[in-house]
Amino acid sequence: MVSFLIIDDHPLFREALGNAVRMTHPDAQIFEAMSIERALQVLSVNAGIDLALLDLSLPDATGFSGFLRLRENYPRLPVAIVSNDEDRQVIREALTLGAAGYLPKSTSKSELALAIELVLSGSVAVPKGFAPSSGVTDTNATEALRMRLQELTPQQLRVLGLIRGGLQNKQIATELKLAESTVKAHVTEILRKLKLFSRNKAIIELGRLNLPVAKNRSKLKA
Repeated sequence: MVSFLIIDDHPLFREALGNAVRMTHPDAQIFEAMSIERALQVLSVNAGIDLALLDLSLPDATGFSGFLRLRENYPRLPVAIVSNDEDRQVIREALTLGAAGYLPKSTSKSELALAIELVLSGSVAVPKGFAPSSGVTDTNATEALRMRLQELTPQQLRVLGLIRGGLQNKQIATELKLAESTVKAHVTEILRKLKLFSRNKAIIELGRLNLPVAKNRSKLKA
């Protein structure tokens, strides 16, 4: 029996994904989780799950932080991302990080079912019309970002590292013993210097540089 883990905080979409799975695997065993923490709990007691279907937007994950936590804890688990974000750069980053596929939520149920079958067969599923971008363009953009990182202060780099680790402003404030308003000011200035419009975009772009992700010390002590 094939088993799946659907990780999405919207009940209706979890149901829709479950229905897509059952189009080709009517007897499939389907587990559900509304957060990365819950997904890790499910995986800890259910060995042999064949495929995880992951939404990037979750209460306890930002950008690819949830995906990276799954890969860190269960490196052999195939994880396909199912997301509303159809930005080609986001898709490229997901595939670079090792996603088994990238399925837009706008995809029809029948197309989702076919894409899931493709992933289970060992292939990588991508949206229609998707093609890798020019390596030269990617390299130039990466080097430009690397140069802009040098403009950040040591404290801004610490804040940025925790953003990449999936922490929200309140958690960063606790971690660095700062006022939350100070963290917000740092985040604004970081995005300005890096010429990025959101913290999610920062996570995606910095993922291209293969920089280490900061650990949450409070969690390590727990």
